Amino acid sequence: MNIEIISGSPRKDSVTNRLTLFLEKHLAAHTRHNIGVIDVRDWNLPLLQDVFTSVDKTPDPFKPLAERMFAADAFILVTPEYNASYSPALQNLLDHFPKQSHKAFGVVTASTGALGGMRSSQQLLLLIAALFGVASPNMLITPFVDKKFDESGRLTDEAFRKNVDVFMKEFLWLAESLHPEMNPAYN
Repeated sequence: MNIEIISGSPRKDSVTNRLTLFLEKHLAAHTRHNIGVIDVRDWNLPLLQDVFTSVDKTPDPFKPLAERMFAADAFILVTPEYNASYSPALQNLLDHFPKQSHKAFGVVTASTGALGGMRSSQQLLLLIAALFGVASPNMLITPFVDKKFDESGRLTDEAFRKNVDVFMKEFLWLAESLHPEMNPAYN
């Protein structure tokens, strides 16, 4: 199964990206799935002009991105909270690929504050439904992200590991249930 983690913070020194790095390493170490990271900072997508409905109908500079988006079986969306919602850069990327039917989505939010992006998680649930995706009901809400993960993505607050484990277990169950033919346990 191809799982893409979309890192939605456009900031150069994003503390949210620490969480993306951790999730990538964690999934690579604990699953046999193909794990990729799509970082919004790597793609200079214009504001939405055209929807990319296939790789062939995608402008050449964005074909590698389109290949990954269309090949993904599941996504984990990682975002900071921006004005009680998710990042506009994440919205812009997903607007270019609006139909993700029957694909599992994990919601991961981060904040240096006490709420951990809770309000953005609620907005992401609406977006996932609009994309025709299936949201995992277990979300990873990460308050004080700068105190839980270091710059390299290493978990520094072991008390938070249980939250990560519950999120991962439930997200993988959903993703593998939607695509049982790709579940290593079935092969």
